[in-house]
Amino acid sequence: MRIAEPSVAAVPPVEKQDLLKVLACGAVDDGKSTLLGRLMADAGLVPEDQMEAVAAASGEGGFDYALLLDGLSAEREQGITIDVAYRYFATARRSFIVVDAPGHEQFTRNMATGASACDVAVLLVDGRKGLLPQTRRHAAIATLMGIRDIVLAVNKMDLVGHDEQVFRAIVDAFRSHANSLGLVVHPIPVSAALGENVVHPAAAMPWYAGPPLLSLLETLAPVRPSCGSLRFPVQRVCRPNLDFRGYQGTVAGGRVRRGDTVVALPGGQPSRITRIVTFDGDLEEAGVGEAVTLVLDREIEAGRGTVFACPENPPAAVDHLVARLVWLSDMPLATGRELLMRLGNDLVPCRITALRNRLDIVRLVEDPATMLETNDIGTASIATARPVVVERYDDNRSLGSFLLIDRLTNQTLAAGMVMEAVNAAANVYWQNFDTETADRPTARRQKPAILWLTGPSGAGKSTVANALERRLTAAGCHAYVLDGDNVRHGLNRDLGFSPPERAENVRRLAEVAHILADAGLIAIVAAIAPYARDRANARALARDVPFYEIFVDTPLDVCAARDPKGLYRRARQGLVENFTGVGSPYEPPEAPDLRLDGSSETPEQEADRILALLVTKGHILAA
Repeated sequence: MRIAEPSVAAVPPVEKQDLLKVLACGAVDDGKSTLLGRLMADAGLVPEDQMEAVAAASGEGGFDYALLLDGLSAEREQGITIDVAYRYFATARRSFIVVDAPGHEQFTRNMATGASACDVAVLLVDGRKGLLPQTRRHAAIATLMGIRDIVLAVNKMDLVGHDEQVFRAIVDAFRSHANSLGLVVHPIPVSAALGENVVHPAAAMPWYAGPPLLSLLETLAPVRPSCGSLRFPVQRVCRPNLDFRGYQGTVAGGRVRRGDTVVALPGGQPSRITRIVTFDGDLEEAGVGEAVTLVLDREIEAGRGTVFACPENPPAAVDHLVARLVWLSDMPLATGRELLMRLGNDLVPCRITALRNRLDIVRLVEDPATMLETNDIGTASIATARPVVVERYDDNRSLGSFLLIDRLTNQTLAAGMVMEAVNAAANVYWQNFDTETADRPTARRQKPAILWLTGPSGAGKSTVANALERRLTAAGCHAYVLDGDNVRHGLNRDLGFSPPERAENVRRLAEVAHILADAGLIAIVAAIAPYARDRANARALARDVPFYEIFVDTPLDVCAARDPKGLYRRARQGLVENFTGVGSPYEPPEAPDLRLDGSSETPEQEADRILALLVTKGHILAA
């Protein structure tokens, strides 16, 4: 956790036009609505007639500032916030949109909705109670929604005697939690009921040298994602007459200029912008947040859900993704169930293929899980019925956030944030082999085995496997190659290249290899399998089948010089993430069953050495 210095001078000034969207969150009854009401009232931002109406409704207990925010009758009756309340106001220094989120655990879904559009969170903590599970949950959800600046407002300081030690203890307790979340924290002691450190400094807390809450918010410069390249989700096709076709929507990233070339995704059709139309007339360019109508130089196949993007840096169009879910439904998550995904302007059938983990909001540890219940946060793999245009939530909130909806009841089940767009087939290529099904004999005497060829990309694994399978087939043996790239086109097409997904990739390959060996075949696996622990797990999955780890030892500089698929070049340009040898490590085997010199031996020589191993171990007869 980085604690911001409590000094207005340390924060760069901001212009009046710099709008700040602020989320007020925290556990129930920590005083969020009271704090915001007090802030607006003390700053003179509430009309006089509204102040009089609230004073009349407050009764004998004194002026109830929370009533300036709590608008539902149920909220006023119960004294809690249920719905998300929005307030718009401006001071001489800044314009604000304030979102008052409910604190009760039952309404966590409403809090997540409010957080999704905010820049900063004011996280309230009752000085008498300290940090509660809901406080930690709200901090975690705010972080998932892209908020990096947290104003830790320790409220009700008047009820703990304005004790500095109480304040410091709460800040210190929040430290480890904030460190794990990567937050920038601005701690401030307040009393919402008395208006201390809300708009005016608190005389009762001289030990606090920082600005009051309003001054802090007026000068805060939050971390915001960069605009990036053009992203324009189409909301509607406008055809008022036969002579006009326009595509309406809001710019979600970058800028669009008249004359720009764009590509329509997921189809990939290029076109050029001829007009940028608004109600007030045509524009030469438009930026993030502007609602415009784009006119193209040609008619293309594009409609609601299409995304216009910069052709040099387009977003991914994928049918598999990994996402963080905030589960909002009373019905537990069930993998495999048919759902609907509302992603921006698009609506597509989908299903959750696997639940990877559940986040423990207290320990901030991801634990293995088989289900999510109401308000749980977890990571899941999702498959869509057709390609959707997505980006990581950290890069673009509009294209990185979605809702999961029940197809029968239309109930919202979860809010999702894209962590990875799984497009494995984009960087893997089908490997052709000389031996075809017709070439394989129906039966021969042999002993099954699993031969696992490992090494970096470009080491020559597939080439050696091809030569070996050809030689074994010619000798009348049953053999089959499981190529790592080929398998990612089908069985493993839902997996990316993060360490957990690589482990799952190896596990599936090992299971299939065992099935082939159990059928009497010599299974040849050609896969990078960069981590030693994953290869050890593959050996364990072989069980009673002989397993031979064969290291195709080719130096990385030789592999990069070969670069038959152009992947090293693309990885060094930052176009391929988690590429072994560039962005991800390769752990060479310490004691392989056979080591092949990929830089000096030919594929035929390497195949001969593997054949010699099989003869020595009694799996095949000598030629």
